[in-house]
Amino acid sequence: MLALMILVGTFGFAVSSSADHGSKSHRQVIVPGEDRFAPFGLTIRSGESVTWVNMDTDDHTVVSDDFFNTAGHNGTDVLIPGTDNNGGQPGTFTLHFSHAGTFVYYCRFHSHLDDAHQPKAPGPDGGIQDPNGNFGTPMMGIITVLPDGR
Repeated sequence: MLALMILVGTFGFAVSSSADHGSKSHRQVIVPGEDRFAPFGLTIRSGESVTWVNMDTDDHTVVSDDFFNTAGHNGTDVLIPGTDNNGGQPGTFTLHFSHAGTFVYYCRFHSHLDDAHQPKAPGPDGGIQDPNGNFGTPMMGIITVLPDGR
C-alpha cells in the first residue's frame, strides 16, 4: 500500500496510512461511500490515536471546530483523499491525543460554521437538497478524550 505521509510539526498531526506514535490503542472513524463520519461520536482515552479512513470516492476533510476543542489539535484542516484521487486506495489521516478533552470536527466541503460556531450543512435551509426534496445534515463528528485512567 502506498503510504502518503505529511508531517506538520507546528500542529503535531500527520496524514498517513501507518502512523503509530507508540499509542496503546488505535481507533477508526470511517467515511463510508457517503457524506458522513461513522461513528459520529467516539470516546477514547488520552494516549490513544484516531485514524480517519476515507472509503468514499470523493475527497473529504477534517477541520477542527476550535471554539469547542479542548483536547488539542486546534487549527487542524487536512484533506483526506478519496479513492478516485488516491490510486483506488482509501485516504487516511491520524491524530494522537495526549490529554483529555473534546475534539469537534467537520468536513469543510459538507459543512460550515454558523454564527454560534455550530457546523451547518451548506445549501438552502441548512442542507443540500436531494432529488426527493430532503435536506442533508452537516458532515461532522466529535471525539471525547477521557483521562488515561492508569
